[in-house]
Amino acid sequence: MENLSIFENINRELLTFLDASPTAFHATAYMCAMLDNAGYTRLYENDCWRLASGHGYYVTRNDSALVAFHIPRPDFTGFQVMASHSDSPALKIKTNAQIEVENHYLKLNVEKYGGLLCAPWFDKPLSVAGRIVVRTPEGVRSQLINVDRDLMILPSLAIHMNRKANDGYEYNAQKDLLPLIGEGNAETSADAFLDLIAAEAGVARQDILDTDLFLYNRTKGTVLGIHGEFIAAPRLDDLQCAFSSLKGFLLASPRDSVAVHCVMDNEEVGSQTKQGAASTFLRDVLERVNDGMGRSREQYLTAIASSFMVSADNAHSFHPNHTEKADPTNRPYMNGGIVIKYSANQKYTTDAVSGAIFREICKRAQVPYQTFHNRSDMLGGSTLGNISTRQVSLNCVDIGLPQLAMHSNYETAGSRDTAYLVAAARELFSSSVSTDGHGGYRLA
Repeated sequence: MENLSIFENINRELLTFLDASPTAFHATAYMCAMLDNAGYTRLYENDCWRLASGHGYYVTRNDSALVAFHIPRPDFTGFQVMASHSDSPALKIKTNAQIEVENHYLKLNVEKYGGLLCAPWFDKPLSVAGRIVVRTPEGVRSQLINVDRDLMILPSLAIHMNRKANDGYEYNAQKDLLPLIGEGNAETSADAFLDLIAAEAGVARQDILDTDLFLYNRTKGTVLGIHGEFIAAPRLDDLQCAFSSLKGFLLASPRDSVAVHCVMDNEEVGSQTKQGAASTFLRDVLERVNDGMGRSREQYLTAIASSFMVSADNAHSFHPNHTEKADPTNRPYMNGGIVIKYSANQKYTTDAVSGAIFREICKRAQVPYQTFHNRSDMLGGSTLGNISTRQVSLNCVDIGLPQLAMHSNYETAGSRDTAYLVAAARELFSSSVSTDGHGGYRLA
């Protein structure tokens, strides 16, 4: 794993993916294209599925969540799942967004999506991306949109007008976070912003019926550090894991278990949507795979008992300027390997069994791993693992790649860790976990 060209190639692919994925919709479309190029067959939830062993398939929901799977044989023993999420904290554009200010400026009305860090959004070029829903003769259709140019900015208030700005500032989302997009005057169209979106999409303004649009940071991802030790980019949480999972999935050779690459949406706002981890999406797909192979309900339940899921969502790295924020004995470092996450309160799903199984997967993949606990006097975040297992009850471990500035719109991670997770994912998807029902587990 220490071949430098491996790290360089993976990072180049990752940064290309991140730059092309300003929203969950774009990330999902990019992964669909990767699966198409690898020969996978696209399925649709509203169609009957005709499945065959030895083949790979994928299906999306809401154009922002995706499940891909490869069936090695009809009498498969279980499912090997890696689940991540496609969304990131952002500023979402409201309906009727355009605001004219004193007949001179135009700004947009936005709201916070997820628990974002506010400060990094200021004083840098921003643009807008997402999807629009357009009227057609038959009904409506969705269309991706990305205004691929520097379009707007969120200007800070000058220090002269707020002398205490560097002493801490409490941002008001309705006042402070509204971006400047242009000049306004009496002749400015009341729909100038939507006119722009319509022109970019090549549709008539009156045919745009609704939108899901987000601001995004225009700064490209990069490799940095004295020896190129780090990568910095928007949306590393959690597209770094989604990318690594898919790369490992496409490199894997499933033998006995169905390999399942799963990417859910809306993790940053609680997962309680039809395309989130609390939905039936993953369960629906697994049941349809079982049914498509002519297997019984009993066989499905026995397969679930011999299945394993990795919930892959980035982890906090030890911060060099805030060493006191880390647990005394569990201090992950960037480039130290995959982080296994633990929580006594079950914010993470890892227990002794799932932790041990994943450690063995890392050993077989010849990649390093490390461990994370929150300080005992600090509340931590949660992820999609313990939400997904309400729908599909299987052994699950929570892991992630170590990063700094989580929930910023420009984050930092290790330049070697992506390749480590690709290798571990490949090993997971090529393996099978089975239980003897008495506390013993076999990893084959």
